[in-house]
Amino acid sequence: MTKRIVVIEDDADLFALLKYNLEKEGFQFTGAQTGLGAIDLCRRARPDLILLDIMLPDSDGLDICKAIRRDPELSQTPVIFLTARASETDRIVGLELGANDYIVKPFFIREVIARIKLQFRTQAAPVRTLKAGGVELDRSSCQVKLDGSILALTATEFRLLEFLMTRPGVVFSREQLLNAVWGQDRAITDRTVDVYILRLRQKIEADAAAPRMIHSVRGFGYSFEPRSQEMALVAAS
Repeated sequence: MTKRIVVIEDDADLFALLKYNLEKEGFQFTGAQTGLGAIDLCRRARPDLILLDIMLPDSDGLDICKAIRRDPELSQTPVIFLTARASETDRIVGLELGANDYIVKPFFIREVIARIKLQFRTQAAPVRTLKAGGVELDRSSCQVKLDGSILALTATEFRLLEFLMTRPGVVFSREQLLNAVWGQDRAITDRTVDVYILRLRQKIEADAAAPRMIHSVRGFGYSFEPRSQEMALVAAS
């Protein structure tokens, strides 16, 4: 499957050069020349790797990297810094903040390509199909099946279910789910999460009033953990 790369780089010539060479190598390219909105761009693009400049005109790439590592949806995505900061201290700071690699400008494009491929060689093969409790979620086709029958989910419902299924048993607050699924730049409330959880339950649960897969944790939020009917009855009692 084609690897997706997000590039955040303000130099127009370098941005165009990276785009040309990455696409020539068969990568899927998405990018921006400003740091504002970088996290939301990455959430939408779902990249396999991020190339990130540090000295952006409107943002600090180090802060963006920290935000990526805090984001539950992006935290495992490899980040390679592209920067003119060449001191040993700068390199150490960048790597300690969570970058996987640090490339100093000017550089050879072939070196960048080689380091990107090295990151992909060391990655475990991603799971493309998630299965639990009779639910089968296919990330490649963006389809969800329940006991073999295709369900009609909206894009947001799909992202919410995918996020929960990739972290079974983990309890997330409404705020965490909003940030992971809707993004931080949003004008919606915690109540939105409750509405979408109800919609998902109505589609994947045998009884939305007595859920066996998506569970409420009073005073905190929700988790995805398929349970047998007997376990669900015990938990509800």
